[in-house]
Amino acid sequence: MTRSSITFSHRYSLLMITFFALCLVAKAQLSTDFYRATCPDLLKIVRREVLSAIKTEMRMAASLLRLHFHDCFVNGCDASLLLDATDSEKAAAPNLNSARGFEVVDRIKSSVESACSGVVSCADILAIAARDSVVLSGGTSWKVLLGRRDGLVANQTGANNGLPSPFETLDVIISKFATVGLDVKDVVSLSGGHTIGLAKCSTFSNRLFNFSGTGSPDSTLEQSMLTDLQNLCPRTGDGSNNTAAFDRNSADLFDNHYFQNLINGKGLLGSDQILFSSDAAVTTNTKSLVQSYSSNSGLFLRDFADSMVKMGNISPLTGSAGEIRKNCRLVNS
Repeated sequence: MTRSSITFSHRYSLLMITFFALCLVAKAQLSTDFYRATCPDLLKIVRREVLSAIKTEMRMAASLLRLHFHDCFVNGCDASLLLDATDSEKAAAPNLNSARGFEVVDRIKSSVESACSGVVSCADILAIAARDSVVLSGGTSWKVLLGRRDGLVANQTGANNGLPSPFETLDVIISKFATVGLDVKDVVSLSGGHTIGLAKCSTFSNRLFNFSGTGSPDSTLEQSMLTDLQNLCPRTGDGSNNTAAFDRNSADLFDNHYFQNLINGKGLLGSDQILFSSDAAVTTNTKSLVQSYSSNSGLFLRDFADSMVKMGNISPLTGSAGEIRKNCRLVNS
């Protein structure tokens, strides 16, 4: 080996050691006890406000869970979705007249600020509220890593392009998850979040009458459910704001019933049903995961919790990056 090759090898090793060290430091900046000294009652405050919101409207659990998901997929988990800005992510197609729960986040933030002003980020509030929404709907808990800071800019284009759509193919959806560091298991387990909540007709009416230009409904949709949905969302477009449960016959309980529905052709969105019924479901392994989760509730709940922690680690701002917003809708002046 020549002197130059030894030097290159040494430099390369140092670079790799430095890279992995930086990665470990970045991850270490998020911790479960980040606010132990600065805001010791944080978890109690958020839990109390989420419980109050869910008691008022059970659907809010799904809405708060979705806010965290839609935030993390764009700019990382930095609460950019909450900003009322010129380039607002709220106005992006996947969120417009769809994302909801912002007023609940405002109330949580106000309560947190009253207890410990200028300390807790909106991004961390979203992460805690998502966990509590699952727990209060009957799902399992997990330890939320904290220490995120809030972003300074929204990204409407990123929301339009990066968020998975109910009309996309499985390969495209898997690719969008992979872009933010999530794998096929994450795709299926996080899709299980649709075990709670409602969706508007506009998100699934393409399946009801003229699916993909065939002139017929989506053949993977179970007949009795098809009839019910056709009555709810007629071809004329009347009732376009009507809603149906993601998880038929188990709309408010966080369980594995969603996956049982997929096996029976009762997935609401096209992006739900393709996890089991599409050709790609076999080649990508999503079908076997659906089958496993449908018969093993504990496995689903554990994998879902693991995937939520993983999703919450998408490009967080830490240290001196970003800021701690006083108002989740606005950057600090």
